[in-house]
Amino acid sequence: MSDFRLGLVLGGGGMRGFAHIGALAALAERGWEPAEIVGTSIGALVGAAWATGFSLEESAALALSMRRKDLFQIAHADMAFKRMRSPALYRPEPLEEVVTGLLGDATFRDLPRRLVVATVEINSGTQAFFGLPGLDDVRVADAVYASCALPGFFPPREIGGRWWVDGALVDNLPVRLAAARGHDAVVGVDVGASSVLRADTQEAGFAGIFARATEIIFQQASEWHLKRWSGPPLLLVQPRVEHVPQFSFDHTRELIDEGQRATRLALAQAGDAVRAGRPGIHPHRKVLVQVNRERCIGCGVCVSMEPEQFRMDASGKAVGPEAPVEWSPVDGGFVRQCPTYAITARPVPAPAAAPSTAGESTGTGRGSA
Repeated sequence: MSDFRLGLVLGGGGMRGFAHIGALAALAERGWEPAEIVGTSIGALVGAAWATGFSLEESAALALSMRRKDLFQIAHADMAFKRMRSPALYRPEPLEEVVTGLLGDATFRDLPRRLVVATVEINSGTQAFFGLPGLDDVRVADAVYASCALPGFFPPREIGGRWWVDGALVDNLPVRLAAARGHDAVVGVDVGASSVLRADTQEAGFAGIFARATEIIFQQASEWHLKRWSGPPLLLVQPRVEHVPQFSFDHTRELIDEGQRATRLALAQAGDAVRAGRPGIHPHRKVLVQVNRERCIGCGVCVSMEPEQFRMDASGKAVGPEAPVEWSPVDGGFVRQCPTYAITARPVPAPAAAPSTAGESTGTGRGSA
């Protein structure tokens, strides 16, 4: 695929981002070598390992060796003496040691592969992508730390006299930046996983509640950006990692494997659509949308979100599309927004292959596949 420029975007999602390693492995199986990785938060860290020249085996071994204490150590002194003016819940030194140990003092210009790291300046709200021309003379380790510095959890990082934090504050999956870089196609790996229903978040304490809140905010922003996609073909990979807590280190092998499985599946379902340059977000699927009339309370949220697919009938109940509809991975957000869970969407099974007629020649000598 040397004549095919692929941009790979790795989003944030805490330790769920170890799934990115598996995604890279699945792409490598197909011979899909990224021309560039754009990373946010944990995606920036995994992307930096790739850009530095780490093999996938080395990246997986590093991920599997990491423990909570390697990154998350409570800033007891700051919280005791500064109280409400403490800059963050966790000390910066452990994260600094990890990224510096991985990347050293290399600048973006020193990297053997192209990397772009998404950050946000906390005072102005300015979004910046370190690694782009004019922003490539800084230490990669500083940019990666900044991209991982979720406000409230880690202190901001000073770069060039300004203070930078997690790029997910503006866009957790910056596929538009990748599109603007002139790639023929983009693959985005979304590990945000905020759409899943959770239980007892209100009992999880400050860190758990705040982490859940950021999940919701980041997901809504990502959906807004993706709904307006007009760039080159986009393969959107969404590993099933929603059951894993953001800061859990007990599922690393599972996450890597799931990233590989989900990427293989998305590639298979998309077929040749991405490589052939077909616009839109892939893979597509057909689903049957149904409204449970007993649960429907007639609030009209579905109609306000998707007026082309829903309407209210004479009895004040929602009515969905009668025939199966074709969805991309970003369609169907109204399902989880229904306050009574009255809407379901079920995949339509692919039609079974017609059986071959006994004795009929297929031209291959093997019969029907």
